[in-house]
Amino acid sequence: MAIVRKSDILLETGTNELEILEFTIANQHFGINVSKVKEITQTFAITPMPNASPFVEGIFKPREELDILTLINLGAYLGLPESEHPERDIYILTNFNNKNSAFHVHTVEEIHRITWERIDKPDSTIYGGADGLATGIARIAGKLITIIDFEKILVEIGYNVGLGTAQPSMDGRHKVYKPILVCEDSNLLERLLTDYLEKSGFTNIINCGNGKEAWDLLLEYKKTDLPITDHVSCVVTDIEMPMMDGHRLTKLIKDDEKLHKLPVIIFSSLINDDMRYKGQQVGADAQLSKADIEMLVTTLDKYIG
Repeated sequence: MAIVRKSDILLETGTNELEILEFTIANQHFGINVSKVKEITQTFAITPMPNASPFVEGIFKPREELDILTLINLGAYLGLPESEHPERDIYILTNFNNKNSAFHVHTVEEIHRITWERIDKPDSTIYGGADGLATGIARIAGKLITIIDFEKILVEIGYNVGLGTAQPSMDGRHKVYKPILVCEDSNLLERLLTDYLEKSGFTNIINCGNGKEAWDLLLEYKKTDLPITDHVSCVVTDIEMPMMDGHRLTKLIKDDEKLHKLPVIIFSSLINDDMRYKGQQVGADAQLSKADIEMLVTTLDKYIG
């Protein structure tokens, strides 16, 4: 059983670096942030689940101390051919949004340490345009590696991951007109988050697709004579994003003489003890998992409501 050890390569906080686990399906190269990966393992006996999504192969238990996991056939979801050697296939065991799951792939290649600057925002034609599954494209060692939107997959197959199932309400609330800058690279999650916040009374949402877009916008706001809070009263940012991640964005904001008082809420599927520590190191005012969408409204009320 091969285990991905995230401690093998130490990443400093706020340097815009990440580790990508490269894997293949039908000879196409894909990537997942190592921060989402618990381990990789060979195939196990699978118990089918009646009435499940057609992309769910079933459930399995890798070993006694681990939970029962739902196995998603990633190749089938992407519409790619089946493996030529299924006996050699690999399961990638993941944890994000406080959920454990597993993804069936064909091979696992290696771990790459790169910066988010080397990950480009995908063209709108890749994997379904605005509703596509690619959040980034990395060129590594002459290969194009597609970074997959795993959160979107779980939402679409029916996982309860907060954003896809939470019901906003205006009961007992008032409308808030102060501008909120939301930084989220997943098109689906951006729409779900914006819709949730608007239905919760936050009427002025500014969307950016990655940290660089958000930082460039903040720099433009700094050039005006108006207080920064007239442009942005709070920043809500994901961590994983092409060009610039949320930790780097937070550090830049908190190190800036004019912007440092701007509240920054990290809203990410990756929040755990290690990530929480990293967020504290770069000065985040609050850190929430995307599974805790209701807490985001409460936290925004605290800072700008």
